[in-house]
Amino acid sequence: MAETLTQGKCSALVIGGSAGSLDVLLEIFPSLSVNINFPIILVTHRKAGNDSLLTELLKNRTSLTVREAEEKEKLLPGCVYIAPADYHLLIEQDHTISLDYSEKVNYSRPSIDVTFQSAAEVFKNQLTCILLSGSNADGVEGLKIVNKYGGLVLIQNPETASMGYMPQQAVNEVNPHLILDSFKMAGYINGLIHK
Repeated sequence: MAETLTQGKCSALVIGGSAGSLDVLLEIFPSLSVNINFPIILVTHRKAGNDSLLTELLKNRTSLTVREAEEKEKLLPGCVYIAPADYHLLIEQDHTISLDYSEKVNYSRPSIDVTFQSAAEVFKNQLTCILLSGSNADGVEGLKIVNKYGGLVLIQNPETASMGYMPQQAVNEVNPHLILDSFKMAGYINGLIHK
């Protein structure tokens, strides 16, 4: 499968991950370009109470602005928004963030599916989504919607993921544009920068 794809310009990147994804994020973020000109939304399964830990870890590894997402916050290019523990993160049509405390989806809140789907409905073929390591099937249904709207679907190689179940479910059920090893992800993301 080719590693460069011609796609509509990237207006937003959503990264979803669960167990085992932190190591991948810590590998990706130090290599991200300061010229990233789209927002990055990060949805990971984590326990309430560890809110600031992930934010601080990533802040220390990138020159991009990293912050915990807040209700009604406007998505800005070059910023990384982390879904708060115990809230679903949705994207509104005006490109603002909505936080939601409704039922868990796939035993998870935040749910990767919820964010992938709402982002797909807003950004359509200008959305890129990456699904990382994890031990449940969260993200699979959301990626189907991303595909339906013409967005770009990337999945971590299940064979090299520390928890391969989640990416493997996505490979089985979704037609990904690309299956990537973690060490190639930062370069791919930097390649999404539009002139």
